[in-house]
Amino acid sequence: MSSLAALSRAARLALWLGFCIAVIGAVSRVQSPVAAADGALYHAGQLLVATDEMKDPRFAEAVIFLVKDDAEGTLGLVINRPLAKGPIDDLLKGMGAEAAGSKLEITLHYGGPVSSRQGFLLHTDDVTLDSSTRVDGGLAMTTDVRMIEAIAAGKGPRQFLFTLGYAGWAPGQLAEEIKSNSWFTVPADKALIFSTDADKKWRQATDKRQISL
Repeated sequence: MSSLAALSRAARLALWLGFCIAVIGAVSRVQSPVAAADGALYHAGQLLVATDEMKDPRFAEAVIFLVKDDAEGTLGLVINRPLAKGPIDDLLKGMGAEAAGSKLEITLHYGGPVSSRQGFLLHTDDVTLDSSTRVDGGLAMTTDVRMIEAIAAGKGPRQFLFTLGYAGWAPGQLAEEIKSNSWFTVPADKALIFSTDADKKWRQATDKRQISL
């Protein structure tokens, strides 16, 4: 993961957004699976974990928090691919907002290959906006820059993880990939999701898997 501290202000901002977008272009109450009327299982609020049989290199050893999973499709955020860390003020400027004069630094993650120029904030639901998407287990997702401003001002949620892009599946697509043993799901764990030790997240999630005998 890159450090931005030694670079000039302009260079930090360029690296902070431009480099990360280039990389992306190249590459608690826990909710149980919900059964739909047609017998399909939905996994919103759970962690989706790549198996050793994952053939897509973009998702090798990926751990994804599933924000939405229903008959209309699936949306999730990769939580174990940090790209760079830098001043939150630089991020605000890159998003077209005013700098807050904050000394806080924020880590930017690869969230998935879809909408790779859009920011998504996964966070605890102690602070939300009207536009936030709430998920069981005390979590929410927000795409509004006002939440980043709140964090910079010290008024944001207790825990958060910022990503560029998301992972998406068409209706029924993820179920087929799970059936083919590319993925499995485990209950979400806030300590794992918001851990700063990204290299250990896949193994920790894998260790939670229950194998049916």
